Amino acid sequence: MHQDWIRHEHAKAWSALTRELALCDDTEEFYDEEDLLEELREPGMEPEKDTLGLWENGTMIGYGQLRLALGLRDGRGRVTIGGGISPAFRRRGYGSELMQILEERAAQKMAERYPRVDYTIDMWGNAPGHSAGALALARGYEPARYFEDMMVGSDGFTPVGGPAAVPAELNLVSYSPEVAEPVRILDNEAFADHWGSAPKSREEWAAMTGARSFRSEFSRVLLEEQGNGEAPRPLCYVLSGQWVANELYISRVGTARSARGRGYAAWALSEVVASAFAAGFAKVDLSVDAQSPTGASGLYKRLGFDVVREGIVFRKTCLLS
Repeated sequence: MHQDWIRHEHAKAWSALTRELALCDDTEEFYDEEDLLEELREPGMEPEKDTLGLWENGTMIGYGQLRLALGLRDGRGRVTIGGGISPAFRRRGYGSELMQILEERAAQKMAERYPRVDYTIDMWGNAPGHSAGALALARGYEPARYFEDMMVGSDGFTPVGGPAAVPAELNLVSYSPEVAEPVRILDNEAFADHWGSAPKSREEWAAMTGARSFRSEFSRVLLEEQGNGEAPRPLCYVLSGQWVANELYISRVGTARSARGRGYAAWALSEVVASAFAAGFAKVDLSVDAQSPTGASGLYKRLGFDVVREGIVFRKTCLLS
């Protein structure tokens, strides 16, 4: 058994492990080699320090991965640690070993980027009762938030049309690079009151919307014409990605606070889902904070989405100031 930082040549073994974990833990999180190589190139990522693989006789049987948001939220840093251990090697202390190394790395990275700034570390605990949750509790993390994975198939989809009276100055269009910056700014505004979010930098936004998994043709932006030669202003957006054949994943849904409650998100999302089924997708998935301040789960249920699994995010707060 040995540890090694994850490098580009490890992508095939890493992908095989993520597939094993997705099947065992019923997470639907399947990643190809190309997806994982992109993760190693994410803004702020230092693979030789932020990713760690655990090997047994040439097979990757565990991994850990650290991400530090490039921006602060409410004066605090936000670290997330993900990973997993092959089922045959669980409950032997390997997960705790990886967590110890990555928590120490989190402290180092925060000290380098934001000296003496408080931060939180989040880790995914999978479904209630999973061994990852037991690991989190043993390391001083606490249950912080519950999330719901939801899915709809074409036979259960209930489309929602646009508002009864759509102003002429509103246009629902596909996502394009021309609206990237205003949508990024709107995303930071829309998610400012969402638990666990951190503002996305231009570099992070470009990496997300430039990833091979991003699907601009199944993403929509509601634009409001300003007149007087000003660029249209986005009011709402739905962004999508694809990691699994015949499945579209709704990555982000956001609405300007001034435009909430008008049915814009339901309209845009309905258009995306309808276009996905028209293109031959078998189902559409998403994940939602069960305590979302916008009541998002209610919107998704209106469109026919059903909860297929639940998960818990555990959090540890590190106070330095």
